[in-house]
Amino acid sequence: MQTRPFPPVPHGRSPAGAEVRLLVDGMTGGMIHSTVPPGQVNRATIHATVSEFWFVLSGEGQIWRRDDTGEQTTALTRGVSIDIPVGTAFQYRCNGAAPLEFICISMPPWPGSHEATIIAGPWEPNAPEGWPPA
Repeated sequence: MQTRPFPPVPHGRSPAGAEVRLLVDGMTGGMIHSTVPPGQVNRATIHATVSEFWFVLSGEGQIWRRDDTGEQTTALTRGVSIDIPVGTAFQYRCNGAAPLEFICISMPPWPGSHEATIIAGPWEPNAPEGWPPA
């Protein structure tokens, strides 16, 4: 069993560019808190083995997703939940005045930065580089 307080500072950045706070991890998955500042456009990526569920806590943004059946752009606002199945191309951005914050659950656990392949997406990214957690 794990119980952890909310980390006061981010642990690093996702391969896409969001600030990441590691909340809990286990044998079957992990949970992070992500923050995207206003105006930031993250890099488009595809995951090799990990699927994700997101729940938006606050802010406004958009996520573009593409799989074998098509593509769509979805508004990210408080209370919205989305999934990113393994192999889905995706890119997201914060287009509101406040940071976009969301909880992300990954299954299986995040294996490291090699999991994400950076690809071309619909928007020009401007996110900082970096992914310290292995």
